[in-house]
Amino acid sequence: MKKNLINALLLLFAFAVFTGCKKDEYEKVQIVKMISVQQMRALPVGMTKATQAKKTGKIYLYNDYLFINEPNEGIHIYNNTNPIAPVNVGFLQIPGNVDLAVRNNILYADNFIDLLAFDISNMSNIKQVKRVTDVFNQLYTPGAQKYLYYYKDTLIKKQTNKEKLYYDAATYSSSNASGQGGSMARFTLMNDYLYTVGMNNLSLFDIKNASNPTFLKAISLGWGVETIFPYESKLFIGTNRGMHIFSAADPANPVQLSTYSHIFACDPVVVQGKYAYVTLRTGNMCRQASNQLEVVDIEDPTKPKQVAVYPMQNPHGLSTSGDNLFLCEGAYGIKSFSIADKTKIGNNMLQHLSNIKSFDVIAGPKSLIVTGEEGVYQFNYTNAANLKQLSIITGQP
Repeated sequence: MKKNLINALLLLFAFAVFTGCKKDEYEKVQIVKMISVQQMRALPVGMTKATQAKKTGKIYLYNDYLFINEPNEGIHIYNNTNPIAPVNVGFLQIPGNVDLAVRNNILYADNFIDLLAFDISNMSNIKQVKRVTDVFNQLYTPGAQKYLYYYKDTLIKKQTNKEKLYYDAATYSSSNASGQGGSMARFTLMNDYLYTVGMNNLSLFDIKNASNPTFLKAISLGWGVETIFPYESKLFIGTNRGMHIFSAADPANPVQLSTYSHIFACDPVVVQGKYAYVTLRTGNMCRQASNQLEVVDIEDPTKPKQVAVYPMQNPHGLSTSGDNLFLCEGAYGIKSFSIADKTKIGNNMLQHLSNIKSFDVIAGPKSLIVTGEEGVYQFNYTNAANLKQLSIITGQP
């Protein structure tokens, strides 16, 4: 009861600030909100009418559909058959949702502490088919009562010289049967298993029966886990202190092969062939590290070794296609590089679009998909030195 009263007062305070101040006197920040597990599971979940995202999070491709997460709200679904004119199909409302993955027409998504499975074989009639409870327990608060926390956009009066709480999406993220996620993903699929990473662990779900996911176990990884990327029979897990390499030869029992260590920094990773590409950046929750791209030789996954380091401005997500690397530079735009020669990537930048604030990127079969502050962009990337914008899915003002 006391927690609910505090929440109500905080909302009242935010409303009062908004209505009593001039536009340039307030700012939007994210504050921690509390909710009971019972209240969380009573929140509405399901398909609603199409709407525009107020903020874009993770992106995911599955067949001709593009899924765009709106952090903590749900998933916007677009028919992307024609990337020049993507069609907004609807909004899958899932409170507390940040990540997703799709396999065999089953969409898996987090709902605060639970995993939900939806049958999307009929996009006009998406149905929830399973809820796996209490599998993302890092959101629990300490104590006997089951409360969990999340972050809520709140308008407050501007303050100077005071520390504010911000949210960095990276710290919470193919075959024909499965889809394709970005480098910021925390969900990934391999064989008949769903792998998810939390703040300090790797969780496994058996999805042999796709509509009936079963939680198997969680493997402790230590704090600072951020992203997961699958390649061949291995899992590459980005953390703020390094990259873990796991063998998933036995997919139900992944085994850690090695850890490639680096300075404390936010760290997405992608892999192509015998090389891993890792970006390190400074930021709200990344401390004052370095802004750079690291190339790592993983031909022997038990002994990863650094090949080259290239200074960047503020690198976020990245994606490869053939001999090209596409790298998001946050507020500094998006860049494309030739990676044919791993030792000269820094000298082989092909293009720099500096007017796009970019967060993550997927080099898809039809277009290069880039998430940014203004929305989701799609480019023709047939010529990586001359990206041509096809469309933009904008958010609400």
